[in-house]
Amino acid sequence: MSLVLYDNPFSPFARKVRLVLACKGLRAESVDALALLEHDRLRAVNARAEVPVLVDGDLVVVNSADIVAYLEDRWPDPPVFPSAPAERAAARAWERLADTVLDAIVHDISIWVWPTHRRPDVPPDGLIDAGLRDIGVILGRIERALEGREFLCGALSIADLALFPHLSSLKVLGVGIDPQTHPGVAAWIGRLRALPVIRADLEAVKRAAQEKFGSGASPYEGNKVVWRGDRIEWLFHHGFVEWWLEELRAGRAIVPSAL
Repeated sequence: MSLVLYDNPFSPFARKVRLVLACKGLRAESVDALALLEHDRLRAVNARAEVPVLVDGDLVVVNSADIVAYLEDRWPDPPVFPSAPAERAAARAWERLADTVLDAIVHDISIWVWPTHRRPDVPPDGLIDAGLRDIGVILGRIERALEGREFLCGALSIADLALFPHLSSLKVLGVGIDPQTHPGVAAWIGRLRALPVIRADLEAVKRAAQEKFGSGASPYEGNKVVWRGDRIEWLFHHGFVEWWLEELRAGRAIVPSAL
């Protein structure tokens, strides 16, 4: 077996795949494919130039959810999807929420704190507040789902592994999970952080931040921001159309091709 993961230490989607690989005891060669020097290599396996991409021999699997499904099909033990149909459907729904809605919110309100981008502007009025309100709605859903449970769908599953990378990045935004408001979520996060695979992930992110940005330079794109559909949809829903169009006119926005 020789797996290659076109990766990035900070991508929540890549982190999700790495967590699944770790849970299954699988190893993959990692390529930091968002580094500018690896851009052509990434485009050779994914025309959208997005991570993660898994290469297993002659097979190329693009999209984190598809990669997770492939890993589960090929290496079903230990599983990251529940066996009961209802729990399995719920786990897929949580993964989709993490990949689409939660990613969009965190992405859209965080670009001013990225170490790769030194933006001279400030967020448009109301953007951060809208993001924090919607994150609160999601935390409320998680709180209700966790009632009487250690993990979202019974045992540890893709539901937990998909949500955690996004939620752990809230710390960079100065957003904490209040144990008074969301005690179940706070306890759940604590349980996840105690798991060896999660601890290793957090340590890897911290180590990568020191390695990639410790010198003050960055190996990544430092001006343009990739805006895929879910991220644009969330922004437009909250009325920030003109702000985004100005980003596009100024050449700071990239919209990847669907082909």
